[in-house]
Amino acid sequence: MPVSPSITRAYYRNSVGGLLLFDITNRRSFQNVHEWLEETKVHVQPYQIVFVLVGHKCDLDTQRQVTRHEAEKLAAAYGMKYIETSARDAINVEKAFTDLTRDIYELVKRGDITIQEGWEGVKSGFVPNVVHSSEEVVKSERRCLC
Repeated sequence: MPVSPSITRAYYRNSVGGLLLFDITNRRSFQNVHEWLEETKVHVQPYQIVFVLVGHKCDLDTQRQVTRHEAEKLAAAYGMKYIETSARDAINVEKAFTDLTRDIYELVKRGDITIQEGWEGVKSGFVPNVVHSSEEVVKSERRCLC
């Protein structure tokens, strides 16, 4: 069932960033990344969304259908960072969100993303000097074996 354009526009309205996920064990999901990016462009114009490309299920490396190199190449072609995650093993999940947040913050600091009339994507207000995460507090560095 197709999604109504008004629902799709409402979904993206005021978005500043997003995690664009594909399943590393499912080549078709990887092949859809371009289409998903094009869809967002249509619905967010004249604004832009910052994305981080996320290959999830990195704990299933033996079932991998998309190489890390392929995913990194695609991310670079679109000017995105790439990270692999595993929700099951809690690998890089919070890091994906933290990286996205930091990327947005840096763009705001540089003036590449600005507060604009009629757009609720970024609000002015208190901006902390330091971003803390539970991963930084725990200091456990878990990585995929990919």
